[in-house]
Amino acid sequence: MLFSFLVTLREGVEIALVLAIVLGYLGRTGNRRHFRPIWIGAASAAAVSVAFTGILQVTAARLSGQALEAFEGVTMLAAVGVLTWMVFWTRKQAASIGRELREQVESAIRRGSLVALVGLAFSAVAREGIETALFLFAGAQSQAGGGWAFVLGGLLGFGLSGLIGVVIYAGSHRLPLRPFFLVSGVAVLVLSAGLLTNGISELQHSGLVPNLGPRPWDSEALIASTSMSGKFLHTLIGYDSSPTLGQVLAYFGYLGAGLALFLSDLWPRRVPAVVGPES
Repeated sequence: MLFSFLVTLREGVEIALVLAIVLGYLGRTGNRRHFRPIWIGAASAAAVSVAFTGILQVTAARLSGQALEAFEGVTMLAAVGVLTWMVFWTRKQAASIGRELREQVESAIRRGSLVALVGLAFSAVAREGIETALFLFAGAQSQAGGGWAFVLGGLLGFGLSGLIGVVIYAGSHRLPLRPFFLVSGVAVLVLSAGLLTNGISELQHSGLVPNLGPRPWDSEALIASTSMSGKFLHTLIGYDSSPTLGQVLAYFGYLGAGLALFLSDLWPRRVPAVVGPES
């Protein structure tokens, strides 16, 4: 439940932020008549995202044995790649996303292009929607199908992000979005590290990847993989009671490098020495 909640909250806030900025700008400039193309684009993107989810589910349902494990492993690794890119792209674009969206809206209005407005909303929502579908599918496979708690967590995340979007649209400038994206970015990197090791494990079971070295420890007696806590940790951080050395190195290597790069802007910078003019 926590996994799906964090994913849909993070992705949902990004969708809500884009729609709130665009609709808010249209409203302030007296162009409320263009709300309809924005909602058409957003709804179309949502439909595409749902269709993509269906394709993943149908494909998985038609596979079994090693083929299914290979598909799930590849999907998990793809989700790691996409989510990693998303986290760093958001950090880079956060400061200028509002200005860029307003410029695109203004350009579309000047040209009288409703198609451009539809495309603007579609591209923004579809990108986040497909990312969400891929990550949720990978997460569901890592905990054997997810279940109702997984679905409920996803719905709660989307619901809360929708409320945040309404507040942003209403003109609130006091929402701590920067800290939110910072904290949620760290959470996504932790989830991605878990998916990375889960994906490697699936590929090892499928035979596509050989056994990656010895198993440094076995904590099955402490936290059983089949226990509730073991399943929760498996989904959240990729817990394996007896991981291979390759899995351990991949997990800590990815997480260490990812967090170091993501949090690099928070580190104090050295002030260069002041060099006086030449005499």
